[in-house]
Amino acid sequence: MSEFCLIFVTRIENYCMKIDNILRYLTELKDNNNREWFTLNKNWYDQVRAEFETISKDFIVEVSKFDEEIKYVDVKDCIFRIYRDIRFSHDKTPYKSHFGVFVAAEGGRKSQRGGYYLHLDPTGCFVAVGVWCPEPNLLKALRQSVFDNIEELNEIRNDENFSKYFNSFYEEDKLKTLPKGFPKEFKEAELLKLKHYLVEYTLPTEITEKEDFAQQVAGIAKNAYPLNRFLNYTVDELKG
Repeated sequence: MSEFCLIFVTRIENYCMKIDNILRYLTELKDNNNREWFTLNKNWYDQVRAEFETISKDFIVEVSKFDEEIKYVDVKDCIFRIYRDIRFSHDKTPYKSHFGVFVAAEGGRKSQRGGYYLHLDPTGCFVAVGVWCPEPNLLKALRQSVFDNIEELNEIRNDENFSKYFNSFYEEDKLKTLPKGFPKEFKEAELLKLKHYLVEYTLPTEITEKEDFAQQVAGIAKNAYPLNRFLNYTVDELKG
């Protein structure tokens, strides 16, 4: 085997090993979601956290190739903490059983801008694009933008490259009735009931086994870049 082939195979194995190690850790954590187990396995957590940070950095680099806003995003601002906020939750398990990173300008995971989310989870990995949980004034403005510019949004949604991966918006917390101020005869009324303007795509297992994982995931997300441009126009307009 040539030196080039040996290096290439090693890189594939190393990348696959990172993701496999992360998913194995999260599986164990889900089955042992308590502080005692977490403390005993802190070294393992530190290792997989570093591995996920490496993957996230690679993802940021790839996304920045088609979205210039992302060029100066700091990975540490984008990765979510593994610790759960259990103050108002019936579920008192202290840790999340997944890793997530939201890549967006102006604050990373705390940004109100449309961005790119990568989710690693033993029960299913996915990539999402758009605005997650906008503040009330932004949500109102986004709904108005959807109403006013529905032809433009539908052109984005119906694009062959977009619809190949993203078929519908994320519907968690969706309203049961149309928000006040919008006509009931609006043909796309269901879009105005959304609480998040976000689309997602479940990653096939074979993608997590590829050396160019970050590149492939970013390539999928690229197809929804026009959606982020559409959403971020309203974000910027609201800021004045």
